[in-house]
Amino acid sequence: MSEVTSGAAKNVDTPTILSPSVEEPIEGLPPGFGEGVAGRIVFWIAVSFSAFQLYTAAYGNLPSQVVRAMHVGFLLLLGFALIATLRARTPVGKAWFWTLAILGFLTGVYNWVFYNDIIQRSGFLTTPDLVVGAVLIVLVFEAARRIMGLPLAVIAGLFLAYCFFGNYLPPPFIHRGYDFAQIVEHFGFGTEGIYGTPVYVSAAYIFIFVVFAAFLERAGMIALFNDFALGMVGAWRGGPAQVCVLSSALMGTISGSGVANVVASGQFTIPLMKKFGFRSAFAGGVEATSSMGGQIMPPVMGAVAFIMAETLNVPYADVVKAAIVPAALYFGACFWMVHLESGKFSLQGMDKATLPNPWDAVKKHWPLVLPLAALVYLLFAGYTPIFAGTMGLALTIVLILGTPLAALIGPFAFRMVFWIALGLAAASFMRYGVDILALVLGALVAACLFFKGGRETLVICIESLAEGAKNALPVGIACAIVGIVIGTLTLTGIASTFIGAIIAIGQNNLFLSLVLTMLTCLVLGMGIPTIPNYIITSSLAGPALLELGVPLLVSHMFVFYFGIMADLTPPVALAAFAAAPMAKISGMKIAMQASKLAVAGFVVPFMAVYTPALMLQDAGPMAASYGYPVEVVYILIKVCLAIGLWGAAVVGFLFTRMAMWERLLATAAALSLVLALPYTDELGFALAAIVIGLHWWRSRSRPAGALP
Repeated sequence: MSEVTSGAAKNVDTPTILSPSVEEPIEGLPPGFGEGVAGRIVFWIAVSFSAFQLYTAAYGNLPSQVVRAMHVGFLLLLGFALIATLRARTPVGKAWFWTLAILGFLTGVYNWVFYNDIIQRSGFLTTPDLVVGAVLIVLVFEAARRIMGLPLAVIAGLFLAYCFFGNYLPPPFIHRGYDFAQIVEHFGFGTEGIYGTPVYVSAAYIFIFVVFAAFLERAGMIALFNDFALGMVGAWRGGPAQVCVLSSALMGTISGSGVANVVASGQFTIPLMKKFGFRSAFAGGVEATSSMGGQIMPPVMGAVAFIMAETLNVPYADVVKAAIVPAALYFGACFWMVHLESGKFSLQGMDKATLPNPWDAVKKHWPLVLPLAALVYLLFAGYTPIFAGTMGLALTIVLILGTPLAALIGPFAFRMVFWIALGLAAASFMRYGVDILALVLGALVAACLFFKGGRETLVICIESLAEGAKNALPVGIACAIVGIVIGTLTLTGIASTFIGAIIAIGQNNLFLSLVLTMLTCLVLGMGIPTIPNYIITSSLAGPALLELGVPLLVSHMFVFYFGIMADLTPPVALAAFAAAPMAKISGMKIAMQASKLAVAGFVVPFMAVYTPALMLQDAGPMAASYGYPVEVVYILIKVCLAIGLWGAAVVGFLFTRMAMWERLLATAAALSLVLALPYTDELGFALAAIVIGLHWWRSRSRPAGALP
């Protein structure tokens, strides 16, 4: 059994991979937990937060409303405490933020202590109830402003202001008006406001998977991913950039966080790309583009996937199934764009002799694959995401705690017996429930206390719990404040006005409705992250697209996809600016390159709307005549050709540098393949054959990098 807590991968002339949770800031917070006694207190608050969430996930014996309230209470406690220790400079400032932290936590405790009373007096809240609700709303806004930035707080503030003053607006925006008590009760209590579906998903699903990813990263999963990617694609044309794409895709299977992916792998891949001749902006753009795609990479995907499954009331496995092909196409487009860019500037791959063997990396770290495999099995076997995530996390902890104990066993045969027995004991939860797994973990913890290596491993586990809670903080705060937006939509009914406008446009032109929805996502993405972007846009545009005949899951995946793209587009491109310090160039230049790299992937959601078989959804006319598999294969061929042509047109290279007329013709061919109109497919294939054939013929007598 290999040492699963090994450090980062080390390769010749390549930098060491660093953990994002240790070395880089999380959203707007500096790294770490602070210095001195206050820092230790914050650290143990984070550990307690994780322990509370893991207990409720494993046993679920608290009412949902209490879990949601305590989740937000812990978020406010940890968030303001971190601001106090990491940002505040004066004693007064520190005291102020600690006061806010304690007040925020007490709002959760109040909901727990008076849970039954609050339910019984629903609609007739007392003055203390209203005070607690008002304090909660103010603190959520302040936490979002401090941690997520001003734009998200401003957008949510506009929605809240609409509740107070919308009755003074002209039609069609006018509503009947609501008094202070109604608004506070709606947003501060119940399940329509701050404690709505997004916070439920954050508490029940997202937190578990974020902690799961933190444990896998500390166990050495990043080393496995990077060594495997280096060995698999490092020798390809543009090898370092191809390694970046593949390692980001692999990281996406456990992380689901675009910015975290940038930080985790960017410190390794961006300097490597620059060393092999890639421009700084392009290197940062590759990292940002491929890392953001991690949010649609099964099995874990991003936090949005869990929110989508809960909102649509569909199994999480159905969301994963719909995302498989788009995820493959997204990363295929990234590989293709890197291949073209490398050919245009004659950039070669890395020396294969210096690269690690990918299968040796798997052989060395294969135990780390087991919890991920168990997670995939449980998700697709019909178990809930909360159960699958909790069990995957527990198995990871079993693996980490068992490693130092196995190292004390001398003969190899005895070590194998130990691991087999431990594996059978851990797997018995499938028959005997979670209690048996808790007993196994308790026994391992007790055993590790008596050995030097075991005690260090326990420290790693505790630190992973703390880092997981800190990593989950921005997501949880975003889910809390976006409840203000959702609550406004349910309270005032303003969503119906927006939906009616899109339906009116789409009756004449579905494509125009899709473009408007896409632009809404991209505009919102200028100020807010993917999660609130998706929630807001899907609440407004999702029902409208459904009314226009777009399948429900496809319409939400369309919004999800462009919510990811929004994090790459200027002027506020979170992923691009996260890559800027490593690329040593402005985030705006990286965002421009990232938008260029992602443009080939823009065709995927549009084609999925017109042919849902691309997301393995509803069958089309071709399936009735030739069968569903034939339709899926046909649409895959079509979309791959469209992505290929679009990428070549954007980069200006295929077999050699392309002339302007070739790029225009390739663009026309790609557009024809996207449009679902009579004879557009035939036109697209014909134009594609013409442009590829003529370009190939011209390239035969011209060097690959020569200008036309």
